[in-house]
Amino acid sequence: MFKGSNVALITPFKDNNLDEENYIKLINFHLENNTNGLVPAGTTGESPTLSHKEHEKVIELCIKEAKGKIPVIAGTGSNSTEEAVALTKHAERAGADGALVVTPYYNKPTQEGLYQHYKTINDNTGLPIIIYNIPSRCVIDMSVDTMARLFELKNIAGVKDATGDLNRLDETIKKLGPEFIQLTGEDGLAFKFNKRGGVGIISVTANIAPKLCSDMQKYSKSKSDNEIKEAERIDQILQPLHKSLFIESNPAPVKYAAKLLGLCNDEIRLPLVKIKKETEEEVKKALSSAKLIS
Repeated sequence: MFKGSNVALITPFKDNNLDEENYIKLINFHLENNTNGLVPAGTTGESPTLSHKEHEKVIELCIKEAKGKIPVIAGTGSNSTEEAVALTKHAERAGADGALVVTPYYNKPTQEGLYQHYKTINDNTGLPIIIYNIPSRCVIDMSVDTMARLFELKNIAGVKDATGDLNRLDETIKKLGPEFIQLTGEDGLAFKFNKRGGVGIISVTANIAPKLCSDMQKYSKSKSDNEIKEAERIDQILQPLHKSLFIESNPAPVKYAAKLLGLCNDEIRLPLVKIKKETEEEVKKALSSAKLIS
């Protein structure tokens, strides 16, 4: 169900309010450029600083504008199990196709705590759930064994793996099989991830290079040697862009890149701030090298 290039949508702001006009424009930008799925209200969408009302609005607008053309995987994670359940229930009522649920940050639950957190969400929804495992931000790392336990539940469908460890992909395939959806959360590893058995990505870079990201994903899973070579060529074009977008904390650099492309402004909420001048120059250079700006 979920594969290819799924964009971790940024949330545009104007005067510290949700910029609905540019948000809708962004969604249509992806529909026009072959993005395979939309992921609103994730951490790239600044979910930690969205109010509950804004969080729900961002998901509702995305579903309404997508019109069923491509899947919407709503970000519904929280370090509060009760809040994650409420957000997931809302996403299901709104018509989402799935939920992306980040591992609880700060609390540092045990593996049993992680299991019970996701089981509780699983038991309160009919949506397919994608586990978002990102140890660098959440401090905790869900083990393959815990994922295997969770995969026995009816709604646990896969993982967004942001460990940066390709061996983890191999271990997960070996233990859970190919039916468990494996999407990477690391743009720089997207090509290698797919070559080793992954089926796609939830991407930051796709916010500003949707066609390149979508084409790379499509060709990387081809059986044609020429198309695999084309995927590798696109991947090399994208590498400087991936790198530039993570010089400072995401999503500040990608919002600046979106501003340069005329998609929205680069307003971001505290405690994140706009990027430094030297980072701006690196983002400009990367956009230019990818021929996204002249």
